[in-house]
Amino acid sequence: MGHRAGDGGRHILTPRGIADPDAFIRAETQRLAPPLVPEITLHLAEESLPIWQRTEEELGEIGLPPPFWAFAWAGGQALARYILDRPETVRGKRVLDFAAGSGLVGIAAMKAGAAHVACADIDRFAHAAIAANAALNGTAVDVLTADVVGTEGGWDVVLAGDIAYERDLATRVFAWLEALAAGGVEVWIGDPGRSYLPRERLEKMADYAVPVSRELEDAEIKATSVWRPKPR
Repeated sequence: MGHRAGDGGRHILTPRGIADPDAFIRAETQRLAPPLVPEITLHLAEESLPIWQRTEEELGEIGLPPPFWAFAWAGGQALARYILDRPETVRGKRVLDFAAGSGLVGIAAMKAGAAHVACADIDRFAHAAIAANAALNGTAVDVLTADVVGTEGGWDVVLAGDIAYERDLATRVFAWLEALAAGGVEVWIGDPGRSYLPRERLEKMADYAVPVSRELEDAEIKATSVWRPKPR
């Protein structure tokens, strides 16, 4: 397990997981298919609390957010299902999977015939998870490690699942997504009724009943929708 080593009064993190996130992910997860997207297999945690605690121990920090990369969240499952059922959404296009987590949505886009997929996340464990999951499904995606909010990467389509759970983040991200949409980028959003989804500025495209973990969502089935920004 990780520990802190003293060095002249400074604390240096030397956890195994930071040195090798890929090994940590493979040790702490199972190969599972998300219920709504059985065509795809991911390295996922079966329970939320153990992987959460292990991640905190490995990083030497308490109070971290949940390891989003370890779960197939409802918004991502709905968005992946939508893409697989409507491959014309991404076929032949350059796609960004924003806040990709496990990479589920980006992998679905590749399977649906996207020309190129980039999966963006700022969590270094997510970087390893995306690469491992893409390889597991025989797909190739690029992993973007920087914060891409506010940038234009030449994408034709931007896919974003479960991004409306925190007010400041949602405000910043949706302003960016709406600006991209106004510039001609196709933007698709998967959301299970999070508090900060700006519904009045969005158009609902599909509804799903997504099986989820009660540990994470306080429900076994989460009503989840796919949205896109309304034309300006």
